[in-house]
Amino acid sequence: MALPEQYLITTKNLEAFLTSLLSAQAPDRFTQKFLESLEFKSTNDRLMLGTLKMLKFIDSNGAPSQIYFEYLDQSQSKEVLGKAIKDAYDDLFKVNKDAHKLTKEEVKSKFKTLTQGKKSDKIYGLMANTFKALCDNATFTKHKIKKDTAEPVTPVAPEQSSKPKDSAIHQDQPVTKLGLSYNIQIHLPETRDTAVFDAIFQSLKTHLVD
Repeated sequence: MALPEQYLITTKNLEAFLTSLLSAQAPDRFTQKFLESLEFKSTNDRLMLGTLKMLKFIDSNGAPSQIYFEYLDQSQSKEVLGKAIKDAYDDLFKVNKDAHKLTKEEVKSKFKTLTQGKKSDKIYGLMANTFKALCDNATFTKHKIKKDTAEPVTPVAPEQSSKPKDSAIHQDQPVTKLGLSYNIQIHLPETRDTAVFDAIFQSLKTHLVD
């Protein structure tokens, strides 16, 4: 991929322009008229359209791309811009993966080397200014997606109670029988008739002994 030919004559409005995109509804087509509606009406501002195409925010007809819509999410807009810059200046980042950290003069030198010095020093300066200004509004930090590191919970077996359950007495459990003893006192009548005593003892034998 060759280095992009687009550059800005001045970058003083670039930050304001990028910010305005976040607060404006994406158009069906990003035209010069829409650019002017964002209060960027100078001839130098018109070069912003070429910059958006270079970053693939819009296609050749001005229709917003998926990258444009992703940029509108302010929670990730700087990261989206950073990725778009790396894609647009792919050759530069192949030479130096941290090209966004280079100084303006270092970027100019890299551009000269990559294009074999076919442009003027002034153009290389404008190209370097554009690149550096874009990088100032972007983030290049790689964010790793956090994985769920929660350890699996091992099911715990229900604790068994040490108290015995209420249940019927087991058949093999010995049952203590209740023993009863009787103490019977008999008051004999005062009589000399032995037949009376015989009748009493016979009754005891019948009702108690048996």
